[in-house]
Amino acid sequence: MQDLAAQQAVIASGHEPLDRQLPGGGWPLGSMVEVLQHRPGQHAWRLLLPALAKAIETSAGPVVLVGSPYLPFGPSLQSQGLPGNRLLCVNADKPAARLWACEQALRCAEVAAVVAWLAQANPAQLRRLQMAAHEQQRLLFVFREARSQNDASPARLRLLVDGTDAMNVRILKRRGPPLESVVSLPAHPRKLAALLKSRRLRTSPLSVPLPVRMPASPGQQENIHVLDSAPAHP
Repeated sequence: MQDLAAQQAVIASGHEPLDRQLPGGGWPLGSMVEVLQHRPGQHAWRLLLPALAKAIETSAGPVVLVGSPYLPFGPSLQSQGLPGNRLLCVNADKPAARLWACEQALRCAEVAAVVAWLAQANPAQLRRLQMAAHEQQRLLFVFREARSQNDASPARLRLLVDGTDAMNVRILKRRGPPLESVVSLPAHPRKLAALLKSRRLRTSPLSVPLPVRMPASPGQQENIHVLDSAPAHP
C-alpha cells in the first residue's frame, strides 16, 4: 500500500489531526481540493482559515472568494490572521460567470488562493480549473453540494464536511490508502468555544440563551458559522 509521503508542495491545514491524514501533511498546492457540504458555507472558514492566513504571508495578492453564499465577517477573520483588505469577493450568480472568474483568478500571478462555490460545475469544467491551479501552483478550494459525492471529479482530494458541535471531516478521495474513519475537529476557535461552553453552563433550562451571531434574515439558513454574518446575495 502507498503511504502518504508526497513530493508535491503542500501548506499545512492548521488542523494537526487532519494533516496526519492528508498526503504530504497538508493542503496540496497546484491541485483542486473539493469540499462537499450539506449546507453551503457551514464550517468553511473554520476549515480553511489557518491555511489562507498562511498563504498570504508568501504572496502580495488577495484571497479570492467566488460566489460566497455569505459575506465574511472581517473583524473575526482579522483577529485570526486574515485581514479584510486581503480578501477579494467576486459576486457572480450565473454558473458560467463563476467559472470564468475562478479561472481568471487562478491565472493571476498575484493571487494567494482561490475559494469558489460551484454547485453546478461538471467534471469537464472542474478539470479546467484543476489545470489552471496546476499551472500556477495555486491553492484552490471548490465547495459543492454533498449530493455530488457520487459524481466523477478530477479533484485529487475530496472531503465531506458536516456536523454542528464538531466539524466532522470524511476524506472521500486522496492518494494512498482510503480512510474509513471520520476526522473530528473543533467547530469553533478555542476562545469562542470556551465562551459558548461558559454560557451553556450559566444558562438554566428556563432562561433564554444569548445569541452569538446576528439573527438570520428571511430565507437565510440557520446554524451558519459565526464568522459568516450576512448573506452575500440578498
